[in-house]
Amino acid sequence: MTSPSRLPLLAGLPLAVLAGLAIPAQGRINGALATRLDDGVAASVVSFSTGLLVMLLISVLLPRGRAGLARILPAVRTRAFPRVYVMAGGIGAIFVFAQSFTVGILGVALFTVATVTGQTLSGLLVDRLGIGPAGRKSITGIRVVGCVLTIAAVAWAVSPRFAGGPGATDAGGLVLPLLLPLLAGFLMSFQQAMNGTATVHYGTPIAATLVNFVAGCAVLWTVYGIKVAVAGAGNPLPAEWWYYIGGPMGCVFIGVGALLVRSLGVLVTGLGMIAGQLLGSLALDVALPAPGSVVAPATVLGTVLTLGAIILATLPWPRGALRRQGR
Repeated sequence: MTSPSRLPLLAGLPLAVLAGLAIPAQGRINGALATRLDDGVAASVVSFSTGLLVMLLISVLLPRGRAGLARILPAVRTRAFPRVYVMAGGIGAIFVFAQSFTVGILGVALFTVATVTGQTLSGLLVDRLGIGPAGRKSITGIRVVGCVLTIAAVAWAVSPRFAGGPGATDAGGLVLPLLLPLLAGFLMSFQQAMNGTATVHYGTPIAATLVNFVAGCAVLWTVYGIKVAVAGAGNPLPAEWWYYIGGPMGCVFIGVGALLVRSLGVLVTGLGMIAGQLLGSLALDVALPAPGSVVAPATVLGTVLTLGAIILATLPWPRGALRRQGR
């Protein structure tokens, strides 16, 4: 077994931020495809299927991909890790379901806060339990404060969208719809930990990403088949090429996440991607604004505060400084 080398924090965290930049772009593309097809489930199937096609090509064409492909079945047969880990891609399907069924009710702002809250809280839990390949990481006061500040900063960054969000005047009616994205976000940290552990045994994140897309496609195609049988198909597929790059973007942040959790831990990897997600959303709203996009001072300042909170949660200097002062 050849394990991927560990990356130092100063190299891994910026890489996590860069991977996070792809998340809002993927969301924008998949949202547009869902509108064009008049079918959110079909758009999810297209996204996962194109991602699977890309990963199959990479796995076959690259020597490292072929080596990882050859290690998948032996690792599963010998129970090198719990076999349920091969279904990590199903969590990605749950996230897509959450997008499809709740964004129209909650609005993008509440959906983002719910998923970030779930992911941040579970990142602490997963690191504490040592589920990921980085092993156990203690829950320190600095990490807790950083997580709380991250959630508050994300809420502040998206707050200009709250006023116009669907259902904003009926807070009680949002409780149940909020539970699905909260659950999806909570499970994302487990997905990253499972992928990271699988990557160690496959020797490459390429194989872990491929298995993710296989599992996600199996779930989504099953659901789509049921949907077509009950309600029929939506509109035909569009001809424009850009509708089909959402899946390849998913390959980027799933693969990078699987690579980084061994070095950074689940919490830090997730926080870095959250920062990239906010930066990417801000860039899209400025350069290619969608209807209803809002770029207010709170959006910019909340994004900056998020970056500060992530630095606070990840760097060890505050605790070291306190120890030095006590000597």
